[in-house]
Parts: sequence; structure tokens; C-alpha cells
Amino acid sequence: MIRSSLTGLVALAALSTFSAPATAQEAAEPKVNQLIIFGDDKCPESDGGEIVVCARKAESERYRIPAILRDTQSPQNEAWTNKVLAYETVGRGGAQSCSPVGPGGWTGCASKLIRDAYAEKATGSDVKMAELIAAERAKRLSTIDADAAETQKRVEQAEKDYLARQKALDDEEAAKKAAAAPKP
Repeated sequence: MIRSSLTGLVALAALSTFSAPATAQEAAEPKVNQLIIFGDDKCPESDGGEIVVCARKAESERYRIPAILRDTQSPQNEAWTNKVLAYETVGRGGAQSCSPVGPGGWTGCASKLIRDAYAEKATGSDVKMAELIAAERAKRLSTIDADAAETQKRVEQAEKDYLARQKALDDEEAAKKAAAAPKP
């Protein structure tokens, strides 16, 4: 049973590493700061270079061992249906069985690990950081259009100002040349 908990933790760690794809061709992703806060604690503000994602838990959970670690894995706490399922697969051997018995018994081990990880994920009550990160990214992306329009207006105004200054300098230079030229 401890192995299934560890498998779940490994699967959770693997999923969290793949939640934000990073390739050399894409722009650098902002740093993601994942925090678990308790009670009425304030979530720290993010600066421009990072995304802060806060998951709120009850104040009573602040100094407790995480729920996944404090559940006991003793046979007395196992559900009767799990015991029955175990009896159904006792004599199973051969291909796709994940057992050391028979030829190809190892072939079902990967699918068993995947099934166990998905079952643990579906029944887990822990914080789903990937969903919180996706929501925070969507919130940030919703302001990009307005920010881009504002930046575009500033750039266009700066171009107009530059062209006006350049034209004034050219006119002044032309006026100086005309004044310095001999009159016929």
C-alpha cells in the first residue's frame, strides 16, 4: 500500500513537471510560485516576472502532516471490495498480468501502475496545482490585448512626435540655407 502512495506521489510530480511545456522555440515562461496558504493568510502579490498561485486550506491543517501521509495503510483499513478484487486476481498469470509467473507476466505492470495512478488521482482530495496555474495564466492572458493596444498607441504617438521634430529640424535647416545663400 505504501508503494501505491509513492506511485501516486511520483505520478503527481511527473504531472506537475509537464503542466507547463517549455521548448527552445517558445518564449520563456514566467516563473510559477506555488504556495499553500492557510486560513485567512494573504496570498503574496506577484511581480511582473512570476505567476503566484495560492491554494487555500483550512486553518486546522496548518501544522498537520499532509493527508496523504497521515492515512494508515494497514489491512484493517482496507475496503472489503479491494480485498475481493485482490482475490479475483490471485491466480492470474501470463501476459498482461503484472506477475512474475508465466511468460510475459511483466507486460501488464506499466498499465497497472497507470491505472493505479489515475485511480488515486481521481479519489485524491489534494490541491490540483496544474488547474490553479492554468486559471492564473488565463487571467494574465486576458489583459494582454488591452496592454498591447495601449503600447501600440504610445508607439504611434512617439513616432508622430519624432517625425514632427524631424520635420521641424529639416525646415529650420532649409531656412538657414536659404538665409545664407547669396541673393541674385
